[in-house]
Amino acid sequence: MAIPMSGEREQSVVILMTHGPSTPERCATPFYIAAILASMDTTVHLFLTMEAVRLAKRGVAENLAAMADGKRIIDFIREAKRAGVRLTVCLPALPGYEMGDEHDLIEEVDELAGGGVLGDLILSCDKVLSF
Repeated sequence: MAIPMSGEREQSVVILMTHGPSTPERCATPFYIAAILASMDTTVHLFLTMEAVRLAKRGVAENLAAMADGKRIIDFIREAKRAGVRLTVCLPALPGYEMGDEHDLIEEVDELAGGGVLGDLILSCDKVLSF
């Protein structure tokens, strides 16, 4: 684990994820990278938008794997959460995917937010990754 030297500040990363169940082979990597970065003393915010919001719907990530006989996407999400990743779902995207409110979402979701929150995260972080 990386330990900041005296005078160094903790870094922060925003991961913007747009891929969802229609491209399952792209759904594990953002959570995997988020978990790695969080375990390296980095503040990580993973923001699900566009089709990625569907991964936060109950029953979707639990029944989806990036490859045949592979680990389920929910397991990647849970590993990221255990590492300290903050998971945000784009509220304005939910109706477009016939999703309602937070009652439709997996318990791993930390918050629902709009573009203003995403903009603030992007402007205040050290790095932005997009998947």
